[in-house]
Amino acid sequence: MKPNIKVGRRKCAIARVTLTPGTGKITVNKKDLSAFFSVQYLRDTVLSPLKLVNVEEQYDIYVNVDGGGIKGQAEAIRMGIARALDAENAEANHTPLKSAGMLTRDSRIVERKKPGLLKARRRSQFSKR
Repeated sequence: MKPNIKVGRRKCAIARVTLTPGTGKITVNKKDLSAFFSVQYLRDTVLSPLKLVNVEEQYDIYVNVDGGGIKGQAEAIRMGIARALDAENAEANHTPLKSAGMLTRDSRIVERKKPGLLKARRRSQFSKR
């Protein structure tokens, strides 16, 4: 069986996820999942699509992720895993993944800074005198 390769994106992060049948080992940028994401809630974010469809120990996952911050990378990996699981078994996995919002791209990105302002919308304090 050939591996299932899907892409997940969030903010500026892009994750290429390869899903193969296996024992549940997850490798992110040639590191173990717990070594790459030291914070527990980020590991839970990555594992949430697997837990949702009850296949934690059935697939080996290899991920190549770059760009963005650590939270954006975790959410990009989550989307890539959800898309790969949907392609693997669409009739069983599509409905729970779609209702949890894991197949939809979250397109919110940081608004750019405008000239003359302190941040994107923050102005300097107005002084009447």
